[in-house]
Amino acid sequence: MNETPAGRPTLETVARAAGASRATVSRVVNGSTTVRPDVAESIRRAIAELGYVPNPAARSLVTQRTDSIALILPESATRVFSDDAFFPGVIRGVGEALEKADKQLVLLLASTKSSHDRILRYVHGRTVDGVVLASMHGADTLPEELRAAGVPVVTSGRPLGEATVPYIDVEHASGVEAAMRHLVGLGRRRIATIAGPQDMVAGRERLAGYLNGLEALGAAPLVEEGDFMRQSGMDAMERLLARDPDIDGVFAASDLMADGALRTLRRLGRRVPDDVAVIGFDDVDAARFTDPPLTTVHQPIHEIGTRLAEQILRLVEGEEVEASVVLPTRLVIRESA
Repeated sequence: MNETPAGRPTLETVARAAGASRATVSRVVNGSTTVRPDVAESIRRAIAELGYVPNPAARSLVTQRTDSIALILPESATRVFSDDAFFPGVIRGVGEALEKADKQLVLLLASTKSSHDRILRYVHGRTVDGVVLASMHGADTLPEELRAAGVPVVTSGRPLGEATVPYIDVEHASGVEAAMRHLVGLGRRRIATIAGPQDMVAGRERLAGYLNGLEALGAAPLVEEGDFMRQSGMDAMERLLARDPDIDGVFAASDLMADGALRTLRRLGRRVPDDVAVIGFDDVDAARFTDPPLTTVHQPIHEIGTRLAEQILRLVEGEEVEASVVLPTRLVIRESA
């Protein structure tokens, strides 16, 4: 039968028009990337010519899928929707890739124990086909709990401890080492760092990059910890100068903390980069508009989101994916160092 009683084309109609199997058409309709490009193009052309529109309810009954992917952020709404462009960039990357695959993005925040439990109940109810987790703190049990429940999971950032699920990350330490070489090359000798939270792999690896880079100077480390946000950078910079007024270089583990450091230095009459050179990490849009524009380690935030979406879609289709994908970072030189 070529059409439904309502006269709508079916998968079989499309398959005959495209010269492909019904299963292959179904994979293309469901966003699979495993179909040969020329075959996929032929199927998409047949879909357009016939005006085929999938029936979401019927497809869900047959496939036991919701065509929805959850992006879980273990952070407060205040932080996720602040001017920290890391989270909006990741959300945009995930959302655009899922939109292209005709999937729905469901954003969930899990900053408390109660929200953690609520999300577990929500996902266990098969309300989504897979889960992307970003910004994990400590030895978060959520990825393993979801994996054990049979839910496809991929994380942004290598989890602390042994990784039990696939993850996308960046070269934190080598990016910071490049920043340190740049500061040393500028003649800076009293280089401090505003480290990120040490309950996150990103915070630990960026601190390790600073310590590795400091070895060339044979100098003692000067470390104050922040939470990646601007106010913590302001406060940490003040503490660092109280400890050592002769600091002439600073690496901050996020652009927002670097901006906070710039504000404190300006308030205390220190010129940047003349007196103190400052480098951040992330290369968010705001880094171009600090005073002065911020030299920073670029990480591909949008690509992180895109790759997370690609991996979870492959897992949902039952495909194997790489245990880890580590993306490169690079130093972007502006006026602060």
